[in-house]
Amino acid sequence: MSGEYDDIIALPHHVSKSRRQMPVSDRAAQFAPFSALTGYGDTVSEVQRLTSERIELDEYEKELIDRKLQYIFDNIKNKPKVKIIYFIYDSKKSGGEYKTVEETVYKIDDFERKVILSSKKAIDIDEIFSLEICEKTENDISNRK
Repeated sequence: MSGEYDDIIALPHHVSKSRRQMPVSDRAAQFAPFSALTGYGDTVSEVQRLTSERIELDEYEKELIDRKLQYIFDNIKNKPKVKIIYFIYDSKKSGGEYKTVEETVYKIDDFERKVILSSKKAIDIDEIFSLEICEKTENDISNRK
């Protein structure tokens, strides 16, 4: 069997004396898939990401939340633990998402209209969808005796 390249097939691989050899990782990169549309995959992922519309509370529900906030404000020294469901607007598209947090209230800022939690997370009072007091305060327990 005689082939077209028999005369050079057994020759040693040439290594340049004047230039460094390219690292294998860089050589492999030239065979990586080519992305003609940079960012296209990210855009498709963003379009597929779902958001929710904000639910508007009626006056009764708002009043109920206000009463619970007043109760928490009056008992803040007892560090009440609450469960809050609140809305966060999405920065990239219309709508947003509802988040739930269960934590101790640090303070209620009437001026900024925010509930400050013990982790220093601030929740806009106007974005609260649901507020539940998880622990009774010491005053409530002592008043029942």
